[in-house]
Amino acid sequence: MKETGVRNSAFGADKFGFRNLAEVYWNLGTAPLYEHALRNNEAELTADGALCAETGVFTGRSPKDKFTVRDANTDGTMWWAGNQSITPEQFQALHEDFIAHAEGMTLFAQDLHGGADPKFHIKVRVYTELAWHSLFIRTLLRRPEAAELADFTPELTIVDLPSFRADPKRHGVRSENVVAIDFTRKIVLIGGSRYAGEMKKSVFTTLNYYLPAQGVMPMHCSANVGSEGDSAIFFGLSGTGKTTLSADPARTLIGDDEHGWGESGIFNFEGGCYAKTIKLSQEAEPAIYDASMRFGAVLENVVIDPLTRKPDFDDGSKTENTRSAYPLDFIPNASKTGRAGQPRNLVMLAADAFGVLPPIAKLNPAQAMYHFLSGYTAKVAGTERGLGSEPQPEFSACFGAPFLPRDPTEYGQMLRELIARHNVDCWLVNTGWTGGKYGVGSRMPIKVTRALLSAALDGSLRSVKFRTDPYFGFAVPTSLPGVPSDILDPVNTWADKAEFDKTARALVGMFQKNFAKFESHVDAEVLAAAPEAKLAAE
Repeated sequence: MKETGVRNSAFGADKFGFRNLAEVYWNLGTAPLYEHALRNNEAELTADGALCAETGVFTGRSPKDKFTVRDANTDGTMWWAGNQSITPEQFQALHEDFIAHAEGMTLFAQDLHGGADPKFHIKVRVYTELAWHSLFIRTLLRRPEAAELADFTPELTIVDLPSFRADPKRHGVRSENVVAIDFTRKIVLIGGSRYAGEMKKSVFTTLNYYLPAQGVMPMHCSANVGSEGDSAIFFGLSGTGKTTLSADPARTLIGDDEHGWGESGIFNFEGGCYAKTIKLSQEAEPAIYDASMRFGAVLENVVIDPLTRKPDFDDGSKTENTRSAYPLDFIPNASKTGRAGQPRNLVMLAADAFGVLPPIAKLNPAQAMYHFLSGYTAKVAGTERGLGSEPQPEFSACFGAPFLPRDPTEYGQMLRELIARHNVDCWLVNTGWTGGKYGVGSRMPIKVTRALLSAALDGSLRSVKFRTDPYFGFAVPTSLPGVPSDILDPVNTWADKAEFDKTARALVGMFQKNFAKFESHVDAEVLAAAPEAKLAAE
């Protein structure tokens, strides 16, 4: 077995069980990984120097193909209602078949950290079949200092072999595509998919499993910090503006997707960003656009003009889930440390396509836990195949249900306690519709959202007058300089007031129906934070 590159020679590929490999390239940098990817026809070069790859059949994660080993350690700690299991014996068979499949291959290996706080980070070794996958994960996780590589011993090992095909009968899985996690052995096996995001989310899932026991709240969120050290957290599902709103030129970006919150404050799990690029423009999102148009960026499924080699970010013919991965330092005002102190504000973003949520509302700790467990936004036609003209609610517990190995209420309780302990102001922000639901009203003006967020983050929103929303019970500001007062009370923006009432009651009912699964796991204060039951029952 030929192994080249900087590595721990005492803990090489043989320690994982690999045998008869053609070669292993260790910890290659951007330029040599470009060369391998282009030489192997894995990707193409854009006119501006980015690397662009296609992921084939899978253009996103496949949560139905993700499995966790159920053993003595995980049996009583995993949230099995939200996770699929396989036996240790099935995982062992899968592991053996991965090793056999890799014989004769050339692999790329990266030694990396998951987490910017050295007290809580996890040492991750990632073996990939594809060079561009190695570049992707090297970009998304955090790189140790070069001196650390000589004695790097992994705590988590990921093997990503897209050419591997799982056997459902032998391995206890659903299809030929598989993501299998063994938390006891700290191994992740990914096969059958070229979608690189499966690797990064496997690290996130692992941290979600281990960190709560260490007193750290893992979060699917973006974060930034102001000049006074006032950090802020932004939760939100896809399409709610999490990446865009946290990339504020007046504040320092901590990260765009995954963070921990513990005794010393917040810290990024990653060293890069993974932004959606559909409809990306330099005018609307200059920082993300510029980061995606340079050497070192990795584009996924973006259509490239065959003559000019320019990316067409408006073309969603391959998928609406086109992506760009780039190092965090490609953003001019990004944090070098990936760390900040205790947050002063916490923001939950919802693109309410029903048009009944106010543009901003203040939440108490119990309400924050309720809405965190709800994880609400709405889908509309064009965001997903098969959707009709009517909005559809989407509830994802903790704004990241697919990545939760533990019961959502465990994370919810941690969040509630941290909010109370550090006196954090919590806000629910509607980046969706106003003046009517999708198809009738219009999208919430970005200027309004930014003005309200700025007032929340700088503290000036604390001093305005608030009203109690009759449907959801949270506090809503009645006025703010520079913001039209009518837009602060959604009913005033609707021409048909009766239709607003009907739609608002319907959304209340959707929240109640979704939250029923959590009712036996939360206390009376959180239950009282729910939208008023009588409104839906009348």
